[in-house]
Parts: sequence; structure tokens; C-alpha cells
Amino acid sequence: MTDVTASLDLIKRGIEEVLPEALLIKKLQRGKPLKIKAGFDPTAPDLHIGHTVLINKLRQFQELGHEVIFLIGDFTGMIGDPTGKSATRPPLTREEVIENAKTYEHQIFKILDPTKTTVLFNSSWMGEMSAVDLIQLAAKHTVARMLERDDFNKRYTSGMPIAVHEFLYPLIQGYDSVVLNADVELGGTDQKFNLLVGRQLQEAHGQEPQVVITLPILEGLDGVQKMSKSLNNYIGITDAPEEMFGKIMSISDELMWRYYELLSFRPMDEIEDWKRAVAQGENPRDIKIRLAQELVERFHSRESATKAHEAFVARFQKGRMPDEMPELRLEAANGGYPIANLLKDGGLVKSTSEAIRMIKQGAARIDGEKISDHSLMVEAGTTRVYQVGKHRFARISVQ
Repeated sequence: MTDVTASLDLIKRGIEEVLPEALLIKKLQRGKPLKIKAGFDPTAPDLHIGHTVLINKLRQFQELGHEVIFLIGDFTGMIGDPTGKSATRPPLTREEVIENAKTYEHQIFKILDPTKTTVLFNSSWMGEMSAVDLIQLAAKHTVARMLERDDFNKRYTSGMPIAVHEFLYPLIQGYDSVVLNADVELGGTDQKFNLLVGRQLQEAHGQEPQVVITLPILEGLDGVQKMSKSLNNYIGITDAPEEMFGKIMSISDELMWRYYELLSFRPMDEIEDWKRAVAQGENPRDIKIRLAQELVERFHSRESATKAHEAFVARFQKGRMPDEMPELRLEAANGGYPIANLLKDGGLVKSTSEAIRMIKQGAARIDGEKISDHSLMVEAGTTRVYQVGKHRFARISVQ
């Protein structure tokens, strides 16, 4: 039981739920490699580090000796996942899905061991399914159960349309688990309903149901909203090393610990030691640098991480950036915040006219870079370090 206990401790790091945990323990006690499934719809060409929360967990299962199935939902991607949507989402074309899927295969192996990973496309079996097969699959679930899902229920009760094909999405995702005879399926907390449909369909097909493990949705750089390219609060795993390093260093000290738990491969005991050191006076900036180095090395190289660190020191730490500075959030109107207003509202200048004058004099900076355009609109969903003159700094999140 000792090995099972150790495995369970690693598996449960940073997760939200295991449903049901007793079944996971039972599966682990059998001592055989489990089939661990996670599906990704190729809705965009690049992944960000929010996606890697789940991929990191797959890697941990690999380290424990289990079989990882990275399922690219090229078929479901053409339907469009309705999870969390207040309106029917336009489906992607077949060409868009295939092009995006190609980039996924390259990006995931920055984390996963390619020799221990099976990459599959659910069009392999869904593309062969007949209309009769699909009707028989649909017969295994009810409209009432579908409307238990929060986003469907809200749209139904508010009179918003729900297209029939949207009901097919959780059914097809669940059927993937039947085809693969998955032991465990991973997904974000927003995917819980879909994952449980997989359990139900497996039971309907005479299989032992999968264990569902949900993982949290990672907050973006602003520390409030989920990481998203559309909100421009993301760190892309293809970002340049210096850009990635700088973005990580821009997060709040509080958010740093969340990122460590969900993104770092450092042991939790070590991270807890660092928390205690910070509580006793160690500069959290130094701990954050370790996180930035780890992630840049993971997605680029050790040499890239070293150079990115050196560039960061050259830009900020050599007498220019203080260890502590005000941190605040500002609400943007119409998706943007005029830079002159931001500098004034952030307490860095007394008036917008002073802000414009300082920008024209080259005395205002964003993340160490001079601001050249006094009409710049700062996008919502960003967190940056703003500087006016030599001594006025503030870390400002624009919501």
C-alpha cells in the first residue's frame, strides 16, 4: 500500500477532485499500467501554460509507469465545445482543425515523453460511425440529463438557443472513453459534466467506468481571470525566452505560489520551505526567478533560461527596479485603457498632461521599455510594471 499511497500523493497534487477516489485506489492496487486519457480540441495553433497544467499531470502518470493517451479531438473540434459558452460557437473547418493539430504534436513533447505517449485522433473512429450508430449513441443519454449542465441550463431558461449538435459534444467525448476503454480521464473543472458522461457511457457498454480527475483552471497574469489568449493575459509556450521570463516575473507574489503548485516539477516539500523562507524575510523575487528559469528551460533550453535571466537583470535589477512596489488593478472601458490615464490613475503622475510630457521626454516605461506613443491603449487582461522617472514604479493589472 506504500507505493499506492506515494502514487496517490503525486496524483492528487494540485487537483480539484478525484471521482471516485476509492475506485482510483482499487485500480492502482492492481499493479497494472492504467490507460490515462486526456482530450484536446485543436481550436488554436498554439498552447499556453494554462493548458500545461493538465499535460503536467499526464507526465506525472508517465513517471508512475502508466500509459498516456493524448487524444486530439479533431472530430469534436469541428463541433465546437459548448462548455461555458452563452451562445452557439461557430465550428472550425476541417482544414483549420488539421493545421492546429499538427502544432500540438510538436508542443506537447516539450513536457511528455514521446516514447511513452500515444497520440490519437478521435476522427479515426468517429469518422467511421454511421448515422444509425450516432442515433444509438444519442439514445443512451437524455435531454433532462443534458439540461443539468450549468451552461445548457442557463441558456435554456433564458431563452437562448441551443443547437442540437451541441448535445452531441459530451456524448462523443464520452464515447471516446468507451473506444479507448480508459481507466482515468483528466480535464479542467469546466469539463466535469463531459467527463462524467464518459463514466455513464462506459457502464452502458459493460466497461468498468473511468475515474474522473479534474484540475483547476489556471489564472492568467492578472491573477483574476482564467488564462486566455483572447484576454491577452497568457504565457504562450512558444513565447520567446526573454518574453516568457519577463511575463512570469510580472505575476504577483501571491499568484507565484499557485503557479509553483500547478506548473513546477519541484517537490512540494521544497516549495513549502521557500514559503517559510519568504515569511521569514527572504525576497520573493528570488523565488520567482527560480520559477521563471524552470519554465523557460522546459520550453526552450537551459542556455536560453540563463540568457533570459541575464537580460532581465540587465533591464530591471541593476539599480533600476525596486524589490517592492505598489500593486493595483484598474478597470478598462471598451477593452482598453489610455496610457496617460493609466499612469495618472496608477499614481505615477499627477495629471494626464504630465503623463504625456513624461512620455515625450522618454521618461516613462512599460516592463523596462520606453513608451513612445502617448496615445497608446493598454489592453485589458494585462499585468505590467510601469515606471515614470527613476523612482516611481507600479505593477498594474488592467481588467
